[in-house]
Amino acid sequence: MATTTQAVERASVARPSTDTNEPTVRMDAPTRREFMYYIWGASIALLLGQAGAGLLWFVFPRFREGEFGGVFPFNPADLPPVGAAPEWVAAGRFHVSNTENGILALYGVCTHLGCLPKWVASNVRFECPCHGSKFTRDGSYIEGPAPRGLDRFSSTIIFTDGTSAVTDDTGDPIPIPEGKTIAEIRVNTGSKITGPANG
Repeated sequence: MATTTQAVERASVARPSTDTNEPTVRMDAPTRREFMYYIWGASIALLLGQAGAGLLWFVFPRFREGEFGGVFPFNPADLPPVGAAPEWVAAGRFHVSNTENGILALYGVCTHLGCLPKWVASNVRFECPCHGSKFTRDGSYIEGPAPRGLDRFSSTIIFTDGTSAVTDDTGDPIPIPEGKTIAEIRVNTGSKITGPANG
């Protein structure tokens, strides 16, 4: 009985030959065990391929313009005058502040525990509603449990004459040269600069 089963499992497939002088080629069909090895191998390869592709997609994300993590164009017409309340951009989670020293984009998240500090016009400063941290118009630390000032986003200001100015590594405000007109402001929310240390 075992011999019959093995014979059925290892059935030979003969390919018919059109030439009578050519020998017949015989190939053994795979056993069930061999077939399962092939299926399991292909399944594992497919699973590892999908996991690898997902990991690469996660490690190298792509952000569209106007999506948090990407570049936000900011209309210069919406730029507040020097000394006015900073302009909040909810989709980008940042404030655009026009200070005496220039323009900067402040990340709208407190450096203490991640609450959202609000601009309080009566006190002329940012105040965190959770634990009371306070920050100046340019994001510098005033008081509270926050370990540093507000973080900044790298920004590029393009002028009408074709020149541009970019935020440096310290995140200091970008000064606007006398006589230059701003054509475009671009805030890169994927490039965060650590805020200034406490006084």
